Amino acid sequence: MKNDQKIYYVSVTHNLIQDVPNDSNEFVVCMNDEQLTKLRDLMNEVSQSDKYAFKRTFVPYKSADHDDAAEEFDERTIELYAYLYQYGDEKTRELIKDMNLIPKMDDTGYDHPGYEESPFNK
Repeated sequence: MKNDQKIYYVSVTHNLIQDVPNDSNEFVVCMNDEQLTKLRDLMNEVSQSDKYAFKRTFVPYKSADHDDAAEEFDERTIELYAYLYQYGDEKTRELIKDMNLIPKMDDTGYDHPGYEESPFNK
């Protein structure tokens, strides 16, 4: 840990970043002020895209697969977890690996055979 870095305890579920551990913290990261600001921004973006995606769920006959709200939420969420993985401690990295998000960071699945031809994915 560098001199300008501090340990923070993060709960994505509760949208919290704290400098003391408690029961709701899921991840532990070590960051400087600039990195912490980016983490806060990412968490806010996920929260906003989650609200947008929720509003879009009530639109009938809209394929969630090609809905910009769902795609934005997925992209922001993966970006957040990739950032947590980058600055997380070993336990944090293991938790994120166990969530099976690492392959999703690299593989969107849009190139699977039959994806383009499906009338349900338009």
